[in-house]
Amino acid sequence: DRFCLKMCNLVSCLCGSAPCLLCGCCPSTRSSTISRLIFTFFLFLGTLVSIIMIIPGVEEQLHKLPGFCEGGSSSLGIQGRVNCKSFLGHKSVYRMCFATAAFFFLFALIMICVRSSKDPRAAIQNGFWFFKFLILIGITVGAFYIPDGSFTSVWFYFGVVGSFLFILIQLILLIDFAHSWSQIWLRYVNEGNAKGWYAALLIFTFTFYAVSLTAVVLLYVYYTKPDGCTENKVLISLNLIFCIIVSVVSILPKIQDAQPHSGLLQASIITLYTLFITWSALANVPNKYCNPTLLVRNSTAGLVADGQVTQWWDAPSIVGLVIFLLCTLFISIRSSDHSQVNKMMLTEESPAMLSGGDPSMEDGAHRAYDNEQDGVAYNYTFFHICLFLASLYIMMTLTNWYRPDEGSQMMTSPWTAVWVKISSSWAGLLLYLWTLVAPILLPGREFS
Repeated sequence: DRFCLKMCNLVSCLCGSAPCLLCGCCPSTRSSTISRLIFTFFLFLGTLVSIIMIIPGVEEQLHKLPGFCEGGSSSLGIQGRVNCKSFLGHKSVYRMCFATAAFFFLFALIMICVRSSKDPRAAIQNGFWFFKFLILIGITVGAFYIPDGSFTSVWFYFGVVGSFLFILIQLILLIDFAHSWSQIWLRYVNEGNAKGWYAALLIFTFTFYAVSLTAVVLLYVYYTKPDGCTENKVLISLNLIFCIIVSVVSILPKIQDAQPHSGLLQASIITLYTLFITWSALANVPNKYCNPTLLVRNSTAGLVADGQVTQWWDAPSIVGLVIFLLCTLFISIRSSDHSQVNKMMLTEESPAMLSGGDPSMEDGAHRAYDNEQDGVAYNYTFFHICLFLASLYIMMTLTNWYRPDEGSQMMTSPWTAVWVKISSSWAGLLLYLWTLVAPILLPGREFS
């Protein structure tokens, strides 16, 4: 009887709302936070499946799936024809990420204009997890039956646009994180032990700039040549100059008067991330002479001319994957200290967050509680759009932004990927520069 009761409770929770999903040992938590974490778990699960699909041993077995390796070429080369079986991991990642993207886009449409948990659609957002999981599985199975045709080539361009937008979201979150970090530590300086906190700020700022300077040197060493690679030299030099400019602007007297919390810590973080984006862009330059990593990034099922095993993974992809995981968790569990970011995300400043306590604490129970009766704690649609864009970004990251050509089974690293990444780094620098100069240019507006 006790076993049956536990099973009934489990089924009730799977089909019910987020409060059931919290175990008794966990602290009481807002249902809005639990829902975001579970949706993020769905995304991470799709990412894990995608990673498994490009593992060489698994990829070699994907040809058993229907319609995956019909009429493909059997030759293999660098920046040339790719063995049909070695192309399957790339196709599988596209289909898996298409499924997760479609799943989140569907919920973005369903949740348009949900204002509070009193809206019937809020129950769909915060419950019925078992059925949501079945929907995701169903979309995934259907995605693997999509005929090849031009699907992969067309979906590549959706991935490019979505990845560009998600990189911008990453930059917004990074800028917000940098400003919050500096403000918190400067607040500790005013509360006491000023020398210790100033020393910590100095150490971190110096470390970030030292790593950035090292990165610039390595980029010049590995991605440029004395007698060529002009594009690479220009891109590295431009981003270096832009980073120096924003660093100098951040400590100008007028900027310091308008924003006492601005400084080199934020600028060093933005500089380091900009150089990472630059590195990632240069790793996609379709010129073997100027890009030493181009050799090993065509497939996973064979050997290139020099006998080296080819692979999808490289250092920029791994770092990009880590940043993706951190930013996605950041979106899911944290709210900004700045009103402008909260206004964009609609978090923490809603009536639900400004009022109301934790009803579950009254009886000592540990459960998620509904904190959105007076207003949603975050914009449901925007949250799902972020996960939709994240799905596209992880698709491009796992495939190294390589463009498939279904007609000749070619795998190429296009200049499109280079310019999308470089332009996103410029947009990020411009956005950070705007956060510095906006209080001076628009003195009548509130930028705290």
